[in-house]
Parts: sequence; structure tokens; C-alpha cells
Amino acid sequence: MASEETRTTTSPTLRTPVADEPSRAATRAWTKRLLVVGIVLSALNLRPAITSLGALLEEVRDGLGMSGSVAGLLTSVPPLCFAVFGVMAPRLARRFGPGAVVCAGMAAITAGLLIRPYTGSTAGFLAASALALMGIAVSNVLMPVIVKRWFPDRVGSMTGLYSMALALGTSTAAAVTVPVTEALGGSRQSGLAVWAGLAAAAVLPWLPLVRDRAAAPAPQDTPRAGTPARMRMTRSRTAWALAVFFGLQATAAYITMGWMAQIFRDAGVPASTAGLLLALTMVMGVPLAFVIPRVATRLPHQGPIALALGVCGLAGYAGLYAAPAGGAWAWALLIGVSNCAFPLALTMVGMRARTGAGVAQLSAFAQSTGYLISIPGPLLVGVLYQHSGGWGLPLALMAALMVPQMVVGVLAGRDRTVEDEAAR
Repeated sequence: MASEETRTTTSPTLRTPVADEPSRAATRAWTKRLLVVGIVLSALNLRPAITSLGALLEEVRDGLGMSGSVAGLLTSVPPLCFAVFGVMAPRLARRFGPGAVVCAGMAAITAGLLIRPYTGSTAGFLAASALALMGIAVSNVLMPVIVKRWFPDRVGSMTGLYSMALALGTSTAAAVTVPVTEALGGSRQSGLAVWAGLAAAAVLPWLPLVRDRAAAPAPQDTPRAGTPARMRMTRSRTAWALAVFFGLQATAAYITMGWMAQIFRDAGVPASTAGLLLALTMVMGVPLAFVIPRVATRLPHQGPIALALGVCGLAGYAGLYAAPAGGAWAWALLIGVSNCAFPLALTMVGMRARTGAGVAQLSAFAQSTGYLISIPGPLLVGVLYQHSGGWGLPLALMAALMVPQMVVGVLAGRDRTVEDEAAR
């Protein structure tokens, strides 16, 4: 009997958890470092599929015999795909884990970017683009989820790092696609396909996490008692405010990417300088995307930041109307600052939900609804420009949209969570 008790009290089974603690801590630390690399590389790949095409759109149109109307619709394809496919991300993450879904998303981007330059038809080009945009859509939604799950005490800094990498990828693709194409012999196919290499590199850090269910929401992420596991976001005022804020800032961003260079060129600014002005607008997102989330997480209310960014946008649009060429650099700078509402929106997604499951649902709702809202904006600006023969009406529309963006930004910035609203 005594020997049995001795064997029982000294059983290795009881000592295993203690012995495994250093190993588990080391594994978790290694996983977090790998996640940082994966987040940065993924963020770099979330916009080159769009901005690289913009740089070579004329060559693509000529090569495929694409009509002007179809080319115009290309500006609305990204937000449409983001809205449609982004809804799928939380369900896929619950089944396979966020890391596995992001890994598949990066693989889809790689395949889409590699296939589309060589399709030889407009339909094939659009289908391959949709494949890449599907990968971008699910990754867009799950990045805030992964940040909330693995870095709950560093939401601001990690969101800033992710947003900064996204802005860097956006501006780099816009700036170097044409020079790279020329260096590769002037082939539009090579100039577009080269970005598949960057996407392929982003697959690698996620491969060890494909079977790692720790990347899925942990037990502490489950909702508190009385809070529904599947919330109806349509009943949350905060979710709606954040979705509309996301949609209006996306509208401003896509209008800027699609039309700002043309505004400057119509004012007499040389084409090369207009390209530099657009690059300046996008580059502003690199430093500010790191600063704004860090500041936002230190404030009890993020509304003042939304107001400040909106005022910069209104000043930039007023300048474009009054003296587009005379103060071109100042207006580009102000609009670049205003477009940094995107990292603010991502930060608020992480702050307005208390649990990992809540962040996943809020991120999917805000981004999918927001991108749907943003679809008509660039098209409407083009219609107003074509029918009025100038930029007065389009700029008035852009300024008018900035006002409700500021209002819903204040509402979304209030210190509350969607779980609490769902419980009430």
C-alpha cells in the first residue's frame, strides 16, 4: 500500500505540467515572433494587386481590348470582393483557425497575381483578379482578430505596425510597378506577375500555424455569461457607426487613388509631378499608420482623432477647388493625413469588442458593410466629372461625404463594446 502511494505521489504525470512550462513558454514566444513576421508580410500584400494594376491600366486595356466601361468597373471590383468574401472569414476561422485561413488567403493572392497577366481575355483577367481579392478580403478581416488574440496588451502598436506595412505596400506598388516593368523589357505581364513573388513569401510564416489550433480563439475569448456567442451586429449602434465610418473612409481612399492625379493634371500640373503628389498622399500613411493607433488606444474616446482627420480632408478639398496647382503639395499632404482614418478604423475594431469572437464578428460586419458603402463613390465622381466638365461638383461631393464621416467617427469612438450592447 505504501509503495503504491509512493509511486502515485512521485508519478511523472503530476510533474509533467511543471516540466513542460518552459517548453510551452518558449513555443509561445517563438509563435508570437513568427506571427509578427507573418502579419507584416501579409499586410504588405493587401494592396499591390490593386495599385500595381492602376499603374498599368492603360497597357492592360490595350492588350485585352477592354472597353472603357469595363475598365471603369475595375475601380469598384476590389470593394465589392472585399464585401462579399469578407463575410466568410469568421466562419472559416472558427472551422480551420485564423492562421490557416490567412495562409490560404496569401496562397490565393499568389495564384491570382500569377495567373491574371497571362489569361488573354477580359473574363479571365477579372476571374484571376477576384481570386487574389478573395485572399485579400479574408486576410483584411482576420488581421484584427489575430492581433486581439495574440497581442491583447499591444493592440495599438501591432495595429500600427500592420497598418504601416499596408501603407508601405500600397505606395511601393504604385511607385515602382512602371519602372520594374521597363526593367523587365516593357512587358505588362512581367510587371504585374512580379508581385506574386512577394505574396508567395507571405505564405511561408503561416505554414507552421496551419495545424496550430492555438491560433483559434482561446477559451478566455468566449463571451461572458449573458452575452450571446453569435451577436446580431445589426442591433449594435456602435457596429453600425463603425461600419459607416469604415465605408466613408474607404470611399475617400478609392476616390483619391483613382482620381487625384487627374485633378492635378487637369489643373496644369505635369504628369510626372502629379504621380509624385499621389505618391506623397499614400506615403503619409506609413508613419501616421504607426502613430495613430498607439495614440488612439491611450484615449478613452477616439472621436477627436476622427474630427482632426476630417478637418484635414475638408481643408485639402477646399484647397484643390481654390488653387489646385498653386498649393498642390500642401493639398496632397492634407489629404494624405485625412486618409489615415483607415488605421484608426482598424484600431477601433479591436477596441469596440471585448472578446476574440466579438472582434471577428465586428471586423467582418464593419468591413463588409463598409466596402459595400464605398462602391458607388469612385463611379459617381467619374459621372459628375464627365457631365459637369470640371472638378467643382466632384470636390463638393467629396467634402460633403467628409461631414458624416466625422459624425460617425465620433459615435464609433465612444468607450463601449458590442458585447455589452448585444447583452442589453
